[in-house]
Amino acid sequence: MAAYSEDDLKADLNARGYRLTPQRQRILEIFRAIPQGKHLSAEDLHNTLTQSGERIGLSTVYRTLHLMVYMGMLRELELAEGHKHYELNRPLRERHHHLVCVYCNKTIEFSENQIDQVGKKQANSAGYYILDCQLTLYGICPECGDGSAS
Repeated sequence: MAAYSEDDLKADLNARGYRLTPQRQRILEIFRAIPQGKHLSAEDLHNTLTQSGERIGLSTVYRTLHLMVYMGMLRELELAEGHKHYELNRPLRERHHHLVCVYCNKTIEFSENQIDQVGKKQANSAGYYILDCQLTLYGICPECGDGSAS
């Protein structure tokens, strides 16, 4: 799956009985425009939308994010801040994982084929089709600790 286009979004929404609203279209545009490695919370997204003149409620943002995660367009991430973040769901060959500092919330993305291979093996043996594979490691970065707790 390539990064979602507006046509993909419209087709997928229509297939599920939803329609492409201007808000859904704009939210996809924002996620497509942010650099890879940047994660947005619902509040971040809402602020971006309202600062650009969009009239949209925070509850609509949450509902749209939930729908886009359900449809596989976005990945929902549990990072250290205690609330969810989102990023565009990339093709399987571009999957990555996260290393998060529990003190400063610094997040590093990394790729590891062995994690993906183990996930695929388990899914195949159970007859599943993999939609996403993500691992989040929590630790203390060198700036926040002396690094001796490894």
